[in-house]
Amino acid sequence: MASGGLKAALRSLVQGTDDNARSPGDPSRRLISEAEHHSPNWFWQTDRNGRISYLSDKIVSVLAAAGIDAIGASLVDVLRIAGSDSTAGDNERTIAFHLSARTAFTDYAVTPASATHTDRSWTVSGSPFTDPYGRFEGFVGTGTDMAAVRQSDAAITRLALFDSLTGLANRQRMRMSLEQTLAQPGYDGTALFLLDLDRFKAVNDTMGHPVGDALLKQVAQRLERTVGDAGLVGRLGGDEFQVILPRIASRSDMVTLAQAIITALSQPYFLNGAAVSIGCSIGIAVSPDHGATPDALVANADLALYAAKDAGRGVARFFHDTLLDGARSRRQMESDLRVALSLDQMRIVYQPVVALDDSRITAFEALLRWEHPTRGSLEPAEFVGVAEECQLIESIGEWVLRTACHDAAAWPGESRLAVPLSGAQFANPALPAIIANAVARSGLSPERLELDLDEASVLRDMRAAVGSFAALHGIGVRLALDDFGAGPASMSCLRRLPFDRIKLDRSFVRGVSDPEGRNAAVVRAITTLGESLGIDVTAKGVEYQDELNALRDLGCSDVQGLLYGPPVDNAAAASRLLAEGGAMTPRGPKAPRAPRTRMLRSTTIELNGTRRSARIRDLSSDGALIDLIDFDEAAIGTTLRIDTGGGQWVAATLRWAEDGRAGLHFDHPITVERRVTIRRSSVREPGA
Repeated sequence: MASGGLKAALRSLVQGTDDNARSPGDPSRRLISEAEHHSPNWFWQTDRNGRISYLSDKIVSVLAAAGIDAIGASLVDVLRIAGSDSTAGDNERTIAFHLSARTAFTDYAVTPASATHTDRSWTVSGSPFTDPYGRFEGFVGTGTDMAAVRQSDAAITRLALFDSLTGLANRQRMRMSLEQTLAQPGYDGTALFLLDLDRFKAVNDTMGHPVGDALLKQVAQRLERTVGDAGLVGRLGGDEFQVILPRIASRSDMVTLAQAIITALSQPYFLNGAAVSIGCSIGIAVSPDHGATPDALVANADLALYAAKDAGRGVARFFHDTLLDGARSRRQMESDLRVALSLDQMRIVYQPVVALDDSRITAFEALLRWEHPTRGSLEPAEFVGVAEECQLIESIGEWVLRTACHDAAAWPGESRLAVPLSGAQFANPALPAIIANAVARSGLSPERLELDLDEASVLRDMRAAVGSFAALHGIGVRLALDDFGAGPASMSCLRRLPFDRIKLDRSFVRGVSDPEGRNAAVVRAITTLGESLGIDVTAKGVEYQDELNALRDLGCSDVQGLLYGPPVDNAAAASRLLAEGGAMTPRGPKAPRAPRTRMLRSTTIELNGTRRSARIRDLSSDGALIDLIDFDEAAIGTTLRIDTGGGQWVAATLRWAEDGRAGLHFDHPITVERRVTIRRSSVREPGA
């Protein structure tokens, strides 16, 4: 039935004689127009004889198409009660009765009085109205297009139960389906797969959200094809998907399906003319062993997914009880982390950054340590993930920044301070103000502060990153791209953002001195690029002197790593800057080497066709340390043969020789245990 406001508006519109009442700007006209054009409803009015004096335009058009001129016609001649035949009967007399009796009626189902439009499905309601003196004037009422209502209801249901992007079931429908499945008898063995896409965020950040959405649509299609009729596939949001498998025969079948899903989703996608590769990790929980309720099953599948990611991603893992121990441990760590700063459990150590041209300290990188009361000293990798999950990373990061700036301000000389920033810190619009406040309060010159960022932090919102870089450079601080080469878009970062320094990832440093490897060529290309862009290049994770020499030759400006010892506290950092003007001496080994077996036994070597006696001190799968008193320095780099035990001769290269000793590198690795066993078996016991 029409509301009082609409009825009043309709009466004013149809009967009013005031020109203002009929003007387009009149509130009554606007009210009627909005209701007619943006809803399935329409309006009608009759005079005291039951003849239509007003009818919404959209219904006038429908009736006109059926050959019915509605205005001025009797309402009962225009509308037919749904389900009746063409002859007047009790149903038709129903509306006529109300018109005659001047009584209201509600929701009568009607169709146009035309044989060609019986597919129309309407309902009408009406009530009598009178003039100000109480005299009956006619009926005013509403109609509703039920087909439009059903379409609207279907659309609402779809929005409520289906994901608008992919068309898959959404979180609500998946939960309803899981509840219904678990409630049915005989459905033990229902499996729940929880899926998370690996490397999707990098695609979204680097290629844009429209490409990310297109990728999610293709993922949904592949999932549905792979799962088929075996289960229901849904998208929970973001890059998280779920599969409910009501009846799956065995764990081996689950493993087979999970692997098929991982394989299908890991195949390349072609988007905007580019090939894109992602991966998938899956956590699996099975009722009733892993939970008899939806909440328990989802929670345990989530723990299994966490284990799959922790195992290196691209795998599936079943829930098991020990995962609960890990979850409890993380919850306890979160609780401990919330009070760590207030209990003064956090400390900062400093790793020196050493120039390759003069071996002097140019900077210290601030590294966080947590002195946990029961777990001992923890490095960031052990707790940063928890700090990010419980949103403590920003407060911890700000404490590191302010504390390190205070420490560095008192260091002698002009050495820099490098402070790593988390993605959450960089995304904070207040970061420039925080940095400016930290350097101002500490007294540290802004030019001495360098902020280390990883590519994921800056690619999250490139437009915002450009603005942040401009603001930070305006303060005077320097910006470094950390772990260069570890992610898929490091070159994109350099192209779009003005970094002052590149910090090479350890993966490039490892093996850089190997003449047969390719890392040296990659490092050379990066240092050349840095030189062209005016960007310094620092190598991280340097552990061996061979690496140091290679990096110097390849054009790196600085290095840092355990080659110069472990990180030190603030007092030791200041002392190192004072000692010998900050000069540092490498302390690490010359080169990486396999575990050595120490021994002292005689052997024979053959060099340039001449055999001579020697003594083995260390033996490993890759080489040996021998005593060799008489040697020619010109022989270094040549190939010789050595008896490693029981007449087993091995080809080796003489790598170095000094102080009566020499280092040999075997051309092919040997099995040390077998050589030692041969040697021992060839020695006869006394009296044997």
